[in-house]
Amino acid sequence: MGHLERGVWTTAPIAKTTEGRFVRPESSFRNWITADGSAGPTGTGGFKAESGRYHLYVSYACPWAHRALIFRALKGLEDHISVSAVHPDMLGDGWQFGTDFDGATGDDLHGSHFLRDVYVKADPEFTGRVTVPVLWDKARGTIVSNESAEIIRMLNSAFDEITGNGDDYWPEARRAEIEEVNARIYHTLNNGVYRSGFARTQEAYDEAVGELFDTLDWLEHRLSHNRYLMGDTITEADWRLFVTLVRFDHVYHGHFKCNRRRIVDYPNLWAYTRELYQWPGVAGTVHFDHIRRHYHYSHETINPCRIVPVGPDLDWSQPHGRG
Repeated sequence: MGHLERGVWTTAPIAKTTEGRFVRPESSFRNWITADGSAGPTGTGGFKAESGRYHLYVSYACPWAHRALIFRALKGLEDHISVSAVHPDMLGDGWQFGTDFDGATGDDLHGSHFLRDVYVKADPEFTGRVTVPVLWDKARGTIVSNESAEIIRMLNSAFDEITGNGDDYWPEARRAEIEEVNARIYHTLNNGVYRSGFARTQEAYDEAVGELFDTLDWLEHRLSHNRYLMGDTITEADWRLFVTLVRFDHVYHGHFKCNRRRIVDYPNLWAYTRELYQWPGVAGTVHFDHIRRHYHYSHETINPCRIVPVGPDLDWSQPHGRG
């Protein structure tokens, strides 16, 4: 994957590896939307929650972008934050705005050919990776944030007075516990599938995939006596986990060599994943055709013939029985 160097696209590698281990670079734009436009947790202000002011750039294939789409649906923000979806193929030019794949919208806001053009609009001298999601401010003509973990927290509360939706997936009383669970899931599972799939040594792969399945076993046990990760209340932690689980059997199990077991082999995890998929508004954010196409077609070093598998054929409508 290429990146921008002072606003110019280059295909020279930017992702760092340490002894064959995949290391994910940090996000670049870390501004914050608040209800009144005051400074957020990162110390930047001026981004006030307003209906129609913000635009979300996503890939339906990407789990990080999927987090933002889910929170947009959960919080009733579809009529307040517009969306553009990139083409699932991410090749030498990075994310592109083609429209020749069902669901790919093109750039509805700027008419850009590539997502990198949006980054350069925000900062003509930008250096770094061009990633999704991107939360764009139409009023100031810039990127608010490209950090999904922070975008979902903005969507969780900043627009509540506009929508009247006060559902809170980041309850103050549970934040310390949620953060602890998030940290393990992020390192060993959300990012663990990439650490396994992009490992360049046997040692790095063994380390990553071992931690990954240790966490899946831990989650299976936790969900044997909890309906959700935090008990009876669904939280941010569940949705951060879901975006990896829903992709696991389709791409991570085979494509990223995470093949000790599938999610369908874990009774509690599989039922739990189906319940979250069946949550009102969530199924519409899941595009398995984009997921399979992106991973198998875009990662030429892993799948040089770019053959896209047809399955698996899973019944997501099957009753979950988690009540």
